[in-house]
Amino acid sequence: MPDPLSSKVYLVGAGIASLAAATFLVRDAGVPGENIHILEQLSLAGGSMDGSTAQTAQGGYVTRGGRMFEEEYYVCLWNLLESIPSLEDPAVSVRQEFLTFNAEHPTNAKARIILKDRSIADASRLGLDTRDRADLTRLLALPERLIGAKRIEDFFQPHFFATNFWCLWRTTFAFQNWHSAIELKRYFLCFVQEFDRIHTLSGVRRSKYNQYDSVVRPVQTWLEQQGVRLEFGVTVTDVDFETAQARRATRLHLARGAVPSESIELGHHDFVFITNGSMTADATYGDGTTVPELVRDKRDGSWRLWEALAKKADDFGRPNAFCGNVDESKWESFTLTMSDRTLLDRIQEYTTNVPGEGALMTWKDSSWLLSIVVPAQPHFANQDPGTYTLWGYALLGDTEGDHVAKSMDSCTGSEVLDELLGHLGFEDIAEHVRQTTRVTTVQMPYIDAQFQRRVANDRPLVVPAGAHNFAFLGQFVEIPDGVIFTVEYSVRGAMMAVYHHFGIDENDIPPIYHGLADPKVAWSALRTAFA
Repeated sequence: MPDPLSSKVYLVGAGIASLAAATFLVRDAGVPGENIHILEQLSLAGGSMDGSTAQTAQGGYVTRGGRMFEEEYYVCLWNLLESIPSLEDPAVSVRQEFLTFNAEHPTNAKARIILKDRSIADASRLGLDTRDRADLTRLLALPERLIGAKRIEDFFQPHFFATNFWCLWRTTFAFQNWHSAIELKRYFLCFVQEFDRIHTLSGVRRSKYNQYDSVVRPVQTWLEQQGVRLEFGVTVTDVDFETAQARRATRLHLARGAVPSESIELGHHDFVFITNGSMTADATYGDGTTVPELVRDKRDGSWRLWEALAKKADDFGRPNAFCGNVDESKWESFTLTMSDRTLLDRIQEYTTNVPGEGALMTWKDSSWLLSIVVPAQPHFANQDPGTYTLWGYALLGDTEGDHVAKSMDSCTGSEVLDELLGHLGFEDIAEHVRQTTRVTTVQMPYIDAQFQRRVANDRPLVVPAGAHNFAFLGQFVEIPDGVIFTVEYSVRGAMMAVYHHFGIDENDIPPIYHGLADPKVAWSALRTAFA
């Protein structure tokens, strides 16, 4: 067993997985903070959970996406945040800050689905018929080895995809019909408790601000106080391994600023934890007059590193299964920065939800499958007084809009705003909103990459067989029964890596929540699905 006082640990990437791993290394394994190095190619921590901290050059805020936590499934995340002090009140933990905020701002969406005539649908009517329920039951019953690389659309009839249930589920979690049926099954199992509250999202727990300000910054601050070294502008390009006596990583190859080639030799007691792949790699930004570029040539180092490592061992995964089809993994989001409350007040009047209460609003019949979220204000810790934000996204960026004769992928921010205003139907304030709103768009070619169809061994295990001093982290590792595209997945993988390599009892890792194991939850979900 390694001596934590003499071990150095290098964490590749500064996403939430690495930040969590560093926390567990200090808190649970006893590794001195100064022995932990986080190597990040970008200029800020947080990875795909960046918020973002900065306004654009045009003065607009940026939210690439939002994360909806909940009590039952997010056990490892809550474990992490219980030990991190809030930045606004260090006497309370970030976990307690979550609890307090959600008690004061409970989620209770009253306008989850908007119909073509702009009426608010009764989203509690899920619309599943007997065949839909039979197909759902069949998917839940099949073992993953038999599901294999099948698509969601291979398991269901056209009627299922027209139901309120599928509209609610897919927009909450960002599923496409062609995504992995295995991942949908895992979501059903881990979030079955959401079946009878998916129409209001009342099970959702939100952070006080965007998740960068509310989660990443407090964790980063705590780590820096412990002496953990975050090094930015560092791209790890390769890792050497030896297998003669023990399967161990021996050297990191990296580019640092103006130094194109540098290496770090790993000592006998040293470790490296590698974040492989990134859902927000090659994200590009647009504004009111520009269109964000759709990058297809992997300019970001995240995927190139995994591609280099995958050539070294059969169990290091197959990155091309996830990053090989941009057209199936991309979607675009947008943020509105408004200089007055006119639009927010009108949405509140329309939905009867105050900002922060309504969660996702989805225009079910929109050709882009458009959704927006009006968060509690301010959504950014540094948000200017008198400034308000909302964000939205669309799953179908290749189709022509209903109010703008262009695909979303071809639209400027102003045109995206026009499409939204057309669906809202607020003609009397539309011109005022245009004059007082800045739009930032974000094109993300790999944002749904983790949902791509895959088979066993396409993702490496967190700790591959025989791994002496290395592990993989993030959204593209294999955690049996775990649910990807969640912060919980990244934090759980980090806990698994640290506990395994530093001899901490892995039974102390909270088990994955499965609602079907609770008779009350199972009965409630079945009653809702079969109503």
